[in-house]
Amino acid sequence: MTDLTLPRIATAHNRVSYGLTLMVIAVLISPLIDIFAKLAIATVPSAEITAVRFLLQVVFILPVVLVRRTLLDLTWKKSALHALRGGLLVLTMLSFITTLKVMEVADAIAIFFVEPIILTILGSIFLKETIGWRRYTACAVGFFGALLVIQPSMKEVGLIALLPIVSAFGLAVFLLVTRMVAQNEDPWSMQFHAGIWGGLFCLALLSLGEGSGSSVFDPVWPEGNAWLYLLGVGVAATISGVLGVYAYRAALASVLAPLQYLEIVSATIFGWLVFGDLPDALKWLGIAIIIGSGLYIIWRERRVEKTASIAPVSPAI
Repeated sequence: MTDLTLPRIATAHNRVSYGLTLMVIAVLISPLIDIFAKLAIATVPSAEITAVRFLLQVVFILPVVLVRRTLLDLTWKKSALHALRGGLLVLTMLSFITTLKVMEVADAIAIFFVEPIILTILGSIFLKETIGWRRYTACAVGFFGALLVIQPSMKEVGLIALLPIVSAFGLAVFLLVTRMVAQNEDPWSMQFHAGIWGGLFCLALLSLGEGSGSSVFDPVWPEGNAWLYLLGVGVAATISGVLGVYAYRAALASVLAPLQYLEIVSATIFGWLVFGDLPDALKWLGIAIIIGSGLYIIWRERRVEKTASIAPVSPAI
């Protein structure tokens, strides 16, 4: 192994570690979006919450993209991909926020956690990422842990329990497209344009729903604390979104996806602090399984990298 090869291996290892760190932070912050959304949805329709989320994202990020001079760095191909990402985010958020009106945050997130499995499979199919049986097994174990935490029941809430699955598929495809775009574009610009397109789609839905009396699409004027809740949705979404983009620039989707199971941990904690939903013994067991699964995946990935870095190289003959 030459002296030039060693720095390359070290750099690759550092990039993966960097991506893992950013993803952990992002998924621990992400449930705050749902906490604020659940607080807001008592008086504000879910499409309006989603629209405000995108509007605030654009407002927060606009100064950054202006300073970085990436606002107009677009081609028609990129515009189409940004529109697709914005539409997928609308589908994801609208489905999930609507669920929160009748379900606890932790319950909805548990059903939603088919998403990392969907993303892992899509990554292996469309991005040709190599997935070993150990990571597949870890994903399955983590999903089983999520089921223990939540124990979703269609009998209690009806067909609305299927909406987190719709949300999960939307996010999985969104992250797949993000992985394709993130290698060649500024992360802040990506978040800005996704916010623009997402906001436009939401405004169209609200315009069509105005006066309908729908709890999903009929807009209202927020009052009191609802403004603070909407602000919280926008701030949390912007921070976690930017961190996620940087993470996917540094590491493979198949490596990062299982770490999203950690979100159930912070969601359970925030749900308890805000709504008093304290997990029972079975849910604590599920949380322990999820944490163990995530830690194993990180350990396994680093072991594979270490093995590759010390593998002997056949001498030239």
